[in-house]
Amino acid sequence: MESDIMHACVIIPARYASSRYPGKPLVPLLGKPMVLWVAELAARAVGQAHVYVATEDERIADIVRAAGFNALMTSPDALTGTDRLAEAAQMIDYDIYVNVQGDEPLVDPEDIRRCIALKAECPEAIINGFCWIGPDEDPASVNIPKVITTEASMMVYMSRLPLPGFKEPQNAPTRYMKQVCIYGFTRDELAAYAGFGRKGTLERVEDIEILRFLELGREVLMYECRPGSLAVDVPEDVAPVEAVLERSLAQ
Repeated sequence: MESDIMHACVIIPARYASSRYPGKPLVPLLGKPMVLWVAELAARAVGQAHVYVATEDERIADIVRAAGFNALMTSPDALTGTDRLAEAAQMIDYDIYVNVQGDEPLVDPEDIRRCIALKAECPEAIINGFCWIGPDEDPASVNIPKVITTEASMMVYMSRLPLPGFKEPQNAPTRYMKQVCIYGFTRDELAAYAGFGRKGTLERVEDIEILRFLELGREVLMYECRPGSLAVDVPEDVAPVEAVLERSLAQ
């Protein structure tokens, strides 16, 4: 179905030459390339015609197109997925561009629709999802970006370290928020991001691309997504994600 809120699309950045996990978008999950799991879920949110995969590799593009989705060829030199999205956004015309990371095969289509709705309501803010870290996840893992916000849900900071910190044990947080890689932008916001021309200092150190928006003075509104989000960052993440997919298919 098409979005009835604003003219919105989903762009999935999918880089074959990942430094930590080469070929990650094509890793098979229950026999299907991971990028297609993400594309199919995105299509349930905005309609298949409005789902695009932005990639630098023809192997990914060929698989995406064979499955009936759009592929946009982008530069192999894009600094981040958001830079790749900014390049792709110049090729297609929408009011709202939603970035859904290609390593989020458990993304909830309703969370994508909510991102679009929030962006329409708050056009001056970048939109980004979060959920609460589950009991089987380690807040100290550097593979999980943790986020802290104001009480009005505006991002204060995001880090690989557990946040918030605490001085007294009795003040220790009882739970932690982690980023869910669904983002809502306008084309102008993406152009400003790419126009910065480099990774910001915090962005480079943390390896968290959304931190560049802090350098640009942009507000980031965080919204809560369905719990249970698991991303595939390293090969060891494949088995747990497949287990969740198997359970969901059995229901």
